[in-house]
Amino acid sequence: MGNSPVQVAIVGGGCAGVSAAFELTRPERQGRYHVTVYQMGWRLGGKGASGRGVHDRIEEHGLHLWMGFYENAFTLLRECYAELGRDKATCPIADWSDAFDRNPYVGVADRCNDGQWRPWTADFPVDKANPGDPLCGHNPFSVSHYFSRAVALLKVLFSSLKSPVDADHSNSSAADNCYSKAGAESILEVVSDVAKRGQLTSVIGLFEALQALEVLLEKVPRFPTAPAEQLLKLLRSYVNKAIQHQTSRDDESRRLWIMADIILACVQGAVRFDLFTDPRGFDAIDDYDWRDWLMLNGASQDSVDSAFMRGIYDLLFAYENGDISKPSMSAGQALRGAVRMFFSSRGAIFWKMKAGMGDVVFAPFYEVLKERGVTFRFFHRLRNVNLSDPSAQGTDENAHVTSLEFEIQAKVKRNKPYDPLVTVNGLPSWPAAPDYGQLEKGETLEQENRRFESDWDHRHAALKTLNVTKDFDVVVLAIGLGAIPNTCSEILSRNAKWREMVDNFATVQTQAVQLWMREDMRSLGWRDRPINLSGYVTTFDTWADMTHLVPAENWPQAPESIAYFCSVLPDNGNDEGADDSADDNAVDRADAAYPVRRESEVKDNCIRFLNNDIQHLWPGAVRENGEFRWDLLIDPYAVSATDKADATEERFNSQFWTANVNSSDRYVLSLPGTAKYRISPLDLHYDNLTVAGDWTECSHNAGCVEAAVMSGRLAAHAISGFPLLQDITGYDHP
Repeated sequence: MGNSPVQVAIVGGGCAGVSAAFELTRPERQGRYHVTVYQMGWRLGGKGASGRGVHDRIEEHGLHLWMGFYENAFTLLRECYAELGRDKATCPIADWSDAFDRNPYVGVADRCNDGQWRPWTADFPVDKANPGDPLCGHNPFSVSHYFSRAVALLKVLFSSLKSPVDADHSNSSAADNCYSKAGAESILEVVSDVAKRGQLTSVIGLFEALQALEVLLEKVPRFPTAPAEQLLKLLRSYVNKAIQHQTSRDDESRRLWIMADIILACVQGAVRFDLFTDPRGFDAIDDYDWRDWLMLNGASQDSVDSAFMRGIYDLLFAYENGDISKPSMSAGQALRGAVRMFFSSRGAIFWKMKAGMGDVVFAPFYEVLKERGVTFRFFHRLRNVNLSDPSAQGTDENAHVTSLEFEIQAKVKRNKPYDPLVTVNGLPSWPAAPDYGQLEKGETLEQENRRFESDWDHRHAALKTLNVTKDFDVVVLAIGLGAIPNTCSEILSRNAKWREMVDNFATVQTQAVQLWMREDMRSLGWRDRPINLSGYVTTFDTWADMTHLVPAENWPQAPESIAYFCSVLPDNGNDEGADDSADDNAVDRADAAYPVRRESEVKDNCIRFLNNDIQHLWPGAVRENGEFRWDLLIDPYAVSATDKADATEERFNSQFWTANVNSSDRYVLSLPGTAKYRISPLDLHYDNLTVAGDWTECSHNAGCVEAAVMSGRLAAHAISGFPLLQDITGYDHP
């Protein structure tokens, strides 16, 4: 190839593909890699794509929140904004700090002892640090750090509980200082003394034992497990005896006890399973479901059935086949995610974007990458990945990708590059539909209602084949896991590792709805602050108040509130004749009416939810008979802003809802025992192919932005050697 750049074809423009492109085209790579991104439809984003609809309202695939431990995602996005150099005088989101708000207030919906739904809320501390800031010498992503912080949290929780033992805690700070200066041997002597006594006899003793354990876990990753296990057993015995009996008195004490019970089980499990030294890290407990693992380590049935636990399963859509009666999540990944969320977040536990994810994330990346010389080929749907002849290669292990087959969904007039962005209030954004004016036969395509992002619409203008050495040298396959069976049949027929991955993984469909309303949340009956809340009824278990987005949209009469809801969508739903055991691969791709039926089902779910369930969250949003006040919804298509109080459920047609049933839109589950089947971007089964996506082995094996970005960075490393593995924050695999 001489001095010619390496031609890299990245198939898929979601978080993983964009991150790989960003790393490969950094200025310090000195133009060694020329990247072309192939994307079906008119926009980047994958599951994170958003678009601007009527009145420039933001329409998302679902609820997109970033978390304070997304170090890799924030790092790349901050670098992207710095390179972009937008003018604050003309663009409302010129810097990454303009794009996000700290969001520390979260909650779950708790069905209390009297049968009523009440929010269980928490206001997590906000600090001055930001995700993506340089890490100090102390690694906040270490097992010892996580669990010493967990014990510190136990001290806070226990101090909040009203113990029947009226003891003075004033000496605890002195004990803290003493233990922090003590060596490991001294602390182990304290642990041994407590164990010999066989009991903790006071609250002071409880706090001294906790402090000893905290310092021990922080300073001594390798320590005898028997004394620690004995100490944890005594701690649980004392707490059960002294505190648990009073938790039925009020919801606050019950909730604090649940948290303490779960944390104790996590710490005890970490010690028992020796997660501090096991080279597999959290994956050592991947074969267990998290609920089962917590109970194995002492958690009560009430705790694992609590709203807190249900909320975590809801946030990760962790239900097989979308069946709410089948919660399932790897203990290893659940524990990894929980400790990172609670103990490694910086700035706030959640960060809310101040526009759509397409506007805040993918438009800036598109502009920077385009300026770097990246080529974007929109309206390219991958059909097949072809491999070299194994008989010519000798073995399949050193085979390579020979060609990529695409459907050209639409052609751009005069063969010009497609210009995908629109400007909304000075902010580059993605539209909710393609610009048909740029496309050949655009009016016809629009009249035919082409669905460029649908698995069920394969109408196309042409076919195209890219050939190795001529059109590409290396491929980054950054499509969704659900699309692998439809595009990689040759790989699956020849590669057992890939077959095991597809056969042992599960994905779920999701549903989402967005409401724009003419009354504020206080008028609707929500008296608390704006919140992100999960763990509610099964139809739509997660709600976020997104009213802060009103200034980013353009309404003749601005809404007073915006609400997003989401949840799993059962695979079979109300489809008559569907196989109850069917998975996503069993869906009939020739049944063009399938996505339409599922969208209709989501609409019915939303209407039923608003009529039957919203009253527990928003008592002011319903009539005396409990039916939803449909006049609350703003119809953006109405000629007049005046609405009648007797509006019917037909008004719902003016809102936005989606059934995420496409293969690339399905959420990847982290089921027990599946981590070993994940393929890593570093597993080069073929000489010129790597993979990227939140379904790969990336050391944070969950469906989220951070996992996708980590995977994209690993794919770039597989090709170029950069970034260095130690520079991928949280990547802890050998």
